[in-house]
Amino acid sequence: MATAGIDIPIQKVTTTASTKLRLGSLTALVIGSMVGSGVFSLPQNMAAGAGPLAILVGWAITAVGMLALVFVYQSLATRKPELDAGPYAYAKAGFGPFIGFNSAWGYWISAWVGNVSYAVIVFSALSYFFPAFGDGNTWQAVLGASILLWLIHVLILAGIRQAAVVNLIVTVAKIAPIVLFIGVVAVAFKLNVWSLDFYGLGNASLGSITAQVKSTMLVTLWVFIGIEGASVFSGRAERRKDIATATVLGFFTCLALYALVSLLSLGILSQPELAALKNPSMAGVLEAVVGPWGAILINIALVVSVVGAFLSWTLLAAEIPHVAGKDGTMPKFFGQESERGVPATSLLITNLLVQAFLVITLFAQSTYQALFYIASAAILVPYIFSGAYAAKLALTGESYDSGEQRAGPLFAGALATVYGLWLVYAAGPAYLFMCAILYAPGIIFYVWARRETNQRVFHPVEAAVAAALVAVAMLAVYEMWTGAISPL
Repeated sequence: MATAGIDIPIQKVTTTASTKLRLGSLTALVIGSMVGSGVFSLPQNMAAGAGPLAILVGWAITAVGMLALVFVYQSLATRKPELDAGPYAYAKAGFGPFIGFNSAWGYWISAWVGNVSYAVIVFSALSYFFPAFGDGNTWQAVLGASILLWLIHVLILAGIRQAAVVNLIVTVAKIAPIVLFIGVVAVAFKLNVWSLDFYGLGNASLGSITAQVKSTMLVTLWVFIGIEGASVFSGRAERRKDIATATVLGFFTCLALYALVSLLSLGILSQPELAALKNPSMAGVLEAVVGPWGAILINIALVVSVVGAFLSWTLLAAEIPHVAGKDGTMPKFFGQESERGVPATSLLITNLLVQAFLVITLFAQSTYQALFYIASAAILVPYIFSGAYAAKLALTGESYDSGEQRAGPLFAGALATVYGLWLVYAAGPAYLFMCAILYAPGIIFYVWARRETNQRVFHPVEAAVAAALVAVAMLAVYEMWTGAISPL
């Protein structure tokens, strides 16, 4: 496979003072990107397929795997300061242009499909007050989501820094109700409820402990997607060292919030009761403790949280293809920006795709859970290759001083890679097939970009990978046509 050395180097993104982001804004982008809708649905999403023991094990695996990924991004941000846009840039530098392109493409898919899921869940929450919104996929909900989408579009066009400041305010506003929930539920926690069917084996539908743990994996991955947020905006950071600090602060803050929300809920309602809750299931848990006002509070908090996450992920979704368009990995038109330094073309294309999928949810009756599973599976490629690149640097000694210790970074990179591969296994064939369908059209844009820069399109191994991807996508289309798989 080709190495980055024989292709166009990844260019440094130049930014003006008005687009530079400080530590507070970068940390808010990390937390704001992770704390969206997922935390508010954790009690039901986790309990739907697992008992308390499996949930504990699932969080332990996720904590170790994601911490390894945090160390990867922390290390790469300082060790490779010339590489901007995080996951995509690392994959390209380490494994060649086609892998780099697919990392950018996969991250982009995950971002905008995730935004569709946000739009669905925010109007599902609003259905508590306005029943016409249903599960977030009625025509009224799609219309409301479309209006929200284009309002955010206009806000971002006003400038990246202005949008980041709004995101900082929203992040603070949405953390407060979660902390309140944890405090109230901790006081009401009942150990006898939590220990009831601790192993989850009393419910035959849950399966073995291993099967239960697997069922938690994409849920836990989903709530941590965004951990790389500061790395994606590395080219806009005021100080390079703030990227690593923001990543670590964001990870530990969110890990504490997530684990407490899901585990404490098991001490309020039993696993079958939690599994039967309507999302956002935190509302049902708090209502069981304090009455109807608890459900009202959580539904309002969810709306605020998801609007903030919607903003964060629209920023992230537009940034990746924008930087990739500027260095020739994606077609040049993605790299165009406005006078305010906003990636206007990339932003428009991203939001048009979100709009199209919102319409699809109306006819396919797609659920929030199906959409976030697809978004989670799609982001595994950039995560896996980020870990692999960190391990590769440690093995080769590139960017290390003579005699500098490399065992720690090698272990972290290898562990992050193995964790990503484990998640591929845990995702199952349905969502991987769906991702193949979304990945395959990207080959057209890759060819387009390579011809714009007058470079060889594929090297032999890359051609084989592209052919395999197309074959899997065609098989997936056939399987969906016959009804053998149905992820949506």
